Amino acid sequence: MALVGYARVSSVGQSLEIQEAALSDAGCDKIFAEKRSGLTAKGRQQLEDALGYVREGDTLVVTRLDRLARSVGDLFAIIERLQSKGVAFRCLQQSGVDTDSSTGRLMMAILGAVAAFEADIRKERQMEGIAKAKAAGVYRGRKQSIDGEEVRRLHAKGVRPVDIATRLGIGRASVYRYLAKNDEPVQNASGNSGRKSGTPASR
Repeated sequence: MALVGYARVSSVGQSLEIQEAALSDAGCDKIFAEKRSGLTAKGRQQLEDALGYVREGDTLVVTRLDRLARSVGDLFAIIERLQSKGVAFRCLQQSGVDTDSSTGRLMMAILGAVAAFEADIRKERQMEGIAKAKAAGVYRGRKQSIDGEEVRRLHAKGVRPVDIATRLGIGRASVYRYLAKNDEPVQNASGNSGRKSGTPASR
């Protein structure tokens, strides 16, 4: 019957030391720690390792609930996995949150719902900001990525950069930059292959 700790911070620049020290002080003899976003459980290898490590009778311990999950869905998916293995859960800074009692499970559900509600509010504010930016004509949206293979294929067929940009829904300047970066001779408006003035031709 062991206490197993899990610590997480969102970015490389943040320190895990405070969480690790708190988990050690709580009696955890094994701690899994990682620097990953908590928006989803996917891609969090140390969390997956912790869930695989714990055995019946063990308790998984975190310092705060949001270190384990940032959505109600992920939170209860993780708790269900723990319970299916006979593993308890405990949160240090929210001491009423555990799976050893009905009160603790209720408190966990409430806090999880509050976290999800706050996330929805942030998302709604973000969408409102985007709508205002669009109305003001200053929203540019997410930068489109370039399908390099498709650009190269179309250009090899003699399609002009301006037409490639139209077909792929990207900026003309992006196409020119890609072709210049990859040392591709650019088809000019007349359809002839050439380079910008002052750029030496490759030998």
